[in-house]
Amino acid sequence: MPFDFAISAFLTLFVVVDPVGLTPTYLAVTHGLPRKARHNVALRAAIIAGAILVGTALIGDWLFRTLGITLPAFRIAGGLLLFAIAFEMLFGVRMRRESQAAEEAVEEHVRNLAAFPLAIPLMAGPGAITATVLLAGRADGHLLLVGILIAVVVLVAAACFVAFLFAGQIGRLLGNTGNIVLSRLLGVLLAALAVQFVVDGIRALIPA
Repeated sequence: MPFDFAISAFLTLFVVVDPVGLTPTYLAVTHGLPRKARHNVALRAAIIAGAILVGTALIGDWLFRTLGITLPAFRIAGGLLLFAIAFEMLFGVRMRRESQAAEEAVEEHVRNLAAFPLAIPLMAGPGAITATVLLAGRADGHLLLVGILIAVVVLVAAACFVAFLFAGQIGRLLGNTGNIVLSRLLGVLLAALAVQFVVDGIRALIPA
């Protein structure tokens, strides 16, 4: 059903991208920049990441056919990858890696900050791209479902932009403990979604 697909797609991409969890990285990367420059970086990052994921949604079905990959096989592989990301979120590995990427990116020119590390690999990273391809495969070429997926991608990118605009307030509201708790909760949810992808893939491979 379109509504079920929309909810599933939004939850999957929102948890994988984790706009709220990216705010500390955004603050670290844009530290010392004027307010207008920070907003410009946030907008550019959202546009770049959104464009990458929309392109992934559009070519997902073609990619399967070209590479000769069956959807069940990719569901299993993608589910395992998403589970690995969920594992990192649960044990804080992802947060430490993002902080390291932010420190490295500070040395880059301001105009590159939107592309690296914000858009790639934090917003439109391997997990988000994999999830988008999986969801595009689930849409199975239906124009309505593909349109819903593109709308969800735009919505998640917009959520990242809004989160970046209010990064300071969000950081003060949640605090360090709040960020850690939120990351753990989202990690549990992502782990459940990842397992569901694997289960769906196995069911499709095994004859009825």
